[in-house]
Amino acid sequence: MNLLVIGGNERMKRDYINLGKEEGYKTKVILNMSSKALKDFGRPEAVIMFTSTVSHKLKAVVETQAKKKNITVIRHYNSSKVSFKECLDKIKECNGDCESCRYSFKKDKTII
Repeated sequence: MNLLVIGGNERMKRDYINLGKEEGYKTKVILNMSSKALKDFGRPEAVIMFTSTVSHKLKAVVETQAKKKNITVIRHYNSSKVSFKECLDKIKECNGDCESCRYSFKKDKTII
């Protein structure tokens, strides 16, 4: 399974990849907005976005792409290892039934 991490701490990039690998995810990390952000988006099963370290423009681009491709977006304010593990746990909980999920909005499958 593929996982995309948006934002976070630059020094934690390797940790995000390793923690994702332990859970069985091939993890790609995009730390800031660049011209490659849209090209690098790919087709992940889920997106984890650390909102404290992401620009508004990057957030808008990611949410637009995720909505077009019907990809679950999990937002977390903090970008620590513990927060990342919480996000991975939420991905495990997600069964695709967004109507009954306590984390989601009905329209866009965004998990808070």
